[in-house]
Amino acid sequence: QVQLVESGGGLVQAGSSLRLSCVDSGRTFSSFSMGWFRQAPGKEREFVAAISWGGASTRYADSVKGRFTISRDNAKSTLYLEMNSVKPEDTAVYYCARGPSYGIPTGLRQYDYWGQGTQVTVSS
Repeated sequence: QVQLVESGGGLVQAGSSLRLSCVDSGRTFSSFSMGWFRQAPGKEREFVAAISWGGASTRYADSVKGRFTISRDNAKSTLYLEMNSVKPEDTAVYYCARGPSYGIPTGLRQYDYWGQGTQVTVSS
């Protein structure tokens, strides 16, 4: 059974760094792409970043490109999101999700399991 648990969120100042983690308690983590999404108050959930099952390919939203880095450790069944130079507009609940076996899609509907989310708040 897939269970995704995020951690690492918190309150930080603009310009600082933060690393989010997502642990999969199941046994199939290494077989699927993974993604990070976020949802700000009053807004729809949006794509942030995705990574292929082996980690060789990544994809980012334009708003985070060059600032955020997605990575994974399949031996630890853990997904990461390194967030640098954060901005107040990065404030949101961040979710990790399991994608398909092939490809690194950006659409929410292509992700089937979701974590409960971790709050990131960036103060100016």
